[in-house]
Amino acid sequence: MAKVKRNVLIEGLSGTIGKNLVFRQMKDGSTIVSTKQDFSNRVFSEGQLTHQSRFQEAVAYARTAAKTNPIYAETAKGSMKTAYNIALSDWFNPPVIHAVRRRGEVIEVEATDNVAVAKVLVSVLDEEGNAVEQGEAVLQENQVWGYRTSVVGRIRVEVWDFAGNGVREE
Repeated sequence: MAKVKRNVLIEGLSGTIGKNLVFRQMKDGSTIVSTKQDFSNRVFSEGQLTHQSRFQEAVAYARTAAKTNPIYAETAKGSMKTAYNIALSDWFNPPVIHAVRRRGEVIEVEATDNVAVAKVLVSVLDEEGNAVEQGEAVLQENQVWGYRTSVVGRIRVEVWDFAGNGVREE
């Protein structure tokens, strides 16, 4: 694979030439030149087929979300990635809960996502595991979400991203 910049002969050239050469235009204006891959004799494993199916679902999501959800376009600004690439990545990467703390009447949840956390749901549970109180936390600063409650009990936190991935922690 070769990366070419500012060459008058191949500027703007993309696609396949002959049976072997492939030209791709990158976002920064450079051109990638490589040989064509041959997958004619390839047999996929069960895991690979499963991943291909998940990837097709991610593509379907990213096609729509890249056009309708402005957070993906904002995240892509100033990078080599497109809004579609960011949406695709978001579909595959669920959010992460780093910490859950109780500070007086405020339950703090520290959570991140590769794009952004969309929603944090906090539930206070009784001893049998039934929800006594439940509500959405509010973003306080950076990655910390807060939920005000006077009820004491076990805490369950659910964090969601824009792609619909959710994680739960008690």
